[in-house]
Amino acid sequence: MGSRQVSTWQGKKVTVAGLGVSGIPAARVLHGLGAVVTVVNDGADERSRAQAAELEAEGITVRLGDGATLPAGTELIVTTPGWKPDKPLFAAAAEAGVPVWGDVELAWRLRGRDGRKAAPWLAVTGTNGKTTTVRMLASILEAAGLRTAAVGNIGVSLLDAVLGDETYDVLAVELSSYQLHWAPSLRAHSAAVLNIAPDHLDWHGSMEAYAADKGRIYEGNTVACVYNAADKTTEDLVRDADVEEGCRAIGFTLAAPGPSQVGVVEGILVDRAFVDNRQKQAQELAEVADVSPPAPHNIANALAAAALARAYGVAPAAVRDGLRAFRPDPHRIEKVADIAGVAYIDDSKATNTHAAEASLAAYDPIVWIAGGLAKGATFDEVVEKSAKRLRGVVLIGADRALIREALVRHAPEVPVVDLDRTDTGAMSAAVLEAARLARPGDTVLLAPACASMDMFANYNKRGEAFADAVRALAAEPA
Repeated sequence: MGSRQVSTWQGKKVTVAGLGVSGIPAARVLHGLGAVVTVVNDGADERSRAQAAELEAEGITVRLGDGATLPAGTELIVTTPGWKPDKPLFAAAAEAGVPVWGDVELAWRLRGRDGRKAAPWLAVTGTNGKTTTVRMLASILEAAGLRTAAVGNIGVSLLDAVLGDETYDVLAVELSSYQLHWAPSLRAHSAAVLNIAPDHLDWHGSMEAYAADKGRIYEGNTVACVYNAADKTTEDLVRDADVEEGCRAIGFTLAAPGPSQVGVVEGILVDRAFVDNRQKQAQELAEVADVSPPAPHNIANALAAAALARAYGVAPAAVRDGLRAFRPDPHRIEKVADIAGVAYIDDSKATNTHAAEASLAAYDPIVWIAGGLAKGATFDEVVEKSAKRLRGVVLIGADRALIREALVRHAPEVPVVDLDRTDTGAMSAAVLEAARLARPGDTVLLAPACASMDMFANYNKRGEAFADAVRALAAEPA
């Protein structure tokens, strides 16, 4: 990859903002293309110094501990997604007339080099469900016999996908609001916004700015803009987008679909968008039972994936086969065990209220394990909507009082266990308390509605602690 030269990059002075999973590959790619690369990074910890030493050994300049100053002569900044738009470096760039790209923008500009045909992008964003939908989409595309990969914010570098030796027919691309903010020229074949709920407002500055960045995914779409018929904001974003002539708005709904929609009729996923006569025809795609797990929000993910695949011309049978073959990642509404007639579900990935609300809507009655770092969230809406489903609640984590107060206001009859501990045994205690509250036919649901870092390294570790505690419970003599 590094040996290929593109003349427009030779000698171009590029500053890469930030080390990490996207900054380091971007620096190496640019260096390989002949650019003069300087990496700037705010931190100068041991890990950063080790990363810097590797890059400097390859001939890349790294400046640690000063991410605010624009290096002299900079012609372009390529930033990592985590750098907020209000960074002084970007203000200096604006003043100097220096453009700022993200790693997605860089990948988009570099696709199709060496005369190879660039694979079109089917792109997905949204507050929740992105990774699942993109992986479902990739599974469907594979079932259709297409060479594809799930890439982007899912943890697989887009730069690797467009510059590597592997060739693809089409890419299933997950994009975060951060990445979309810095991708002004991205033009997808088709794209979906799954939902919009408050998240990352500290980065974007306002809900309006957050939604606008999500909506950038629709700009220049050529075939379909897929939106959530139950989320008006996503439809508004389609209306505001400047798309190619002939590009269509396609809704997905858990109800019976209207023309130009995909939806559900009597347990069947149905297409009334990509058929010859949308007014009178409907095409069966799959059964709800083909979706694993068949929770409402996961069916919505499947419909969005199906719509994007159909926009690309995939046959109905491949939609069915792809959904049947798909298995969700761990800690996403994952059943751990059934014990004494009670189901134990790990949805540790529900790190915000919107995700927790979707998870809670899938079960009834529920003993809910919740809490952690609230990240500025409020819990009145999720508690009010879920109150009738709750058998009991077990609260853990630093900001559990915020959830307890919402429960007092909207579900005062529901028993609450408030666990005032953050040690390694806290999750085991939570599972034991939940088991005590649960009755046969209930679901004990870990859907914290909060981030995990107050007690765990990440949501994966939190989910593993829950699963371990459930398995220990199952091993106890009856």
